[in-house]
Amino acid sequence: MQNEPIEVTLKVTGVLEKLGVPYLIGGSLASTLYGMVRTTQDSDVITEMRREHIQPFVEALQDEFFIDEEMIADAIQRNSSFNIIHRETTFKVDVFIPRPRSFFQSQLARAQKQIFAFESEASAKFASAEDTILSKLEWYRMGGEVSERQWRDILGVLKTRAGELDLVYLRKWANEIKVSDLLERALKESA
Repeated sequence: MQNEPIEVTLKVTGVLEKLGVPYLIGGSLASTLYGMVRTTQDSDVITEMRREHIQPFVEALQDEFFIDEEMIADAIQRNSSFNIIHRETTFKVDVFIPRPRSFFQSQLARAQKQIFAFESEASAKFASAEDTILSKLEWYRMGGEVSERQWRDILGVLKTRAGELDLVYLRKWANEIKVSDLLERALKESA
């Protein structure tokens, strides 16, 4: 995995941990961790950030990141997303604040701590391989089922982690989030 994306993302997740905000890293960083390596222009952090976290979050990151307090407040109010950009590298971190739902609670409960060694050791919570597949399937569906990159990420995790995945969990949640047909297609294509 490339150092820059993970190092920049760990700066953000480190602040979330200090503030006691539940989070996980998903998207292409997670699919790269479990599947095929690919370059990425941003990282995805999914979190339960609330209004009381805004000020300390901004204060902790404003020296190193372009960060907009109003954009964060709006994202929290609307259960949407905001982004912050690392000043030195221009790497973007997208922060998603999902609406409350049981799938996100399941993802948080199953998130797995990964340890990275740079100058010093650092760690962060990543979505599990199964939840990475499910989220990518959901994004693929919402995007009109046209993103080859999303589909490649899904197949990459399925192929790399074949035999390790909890298929019962995958099928249960695929049914819940209405992507069962896509999961079965991906399972066939990756076999």
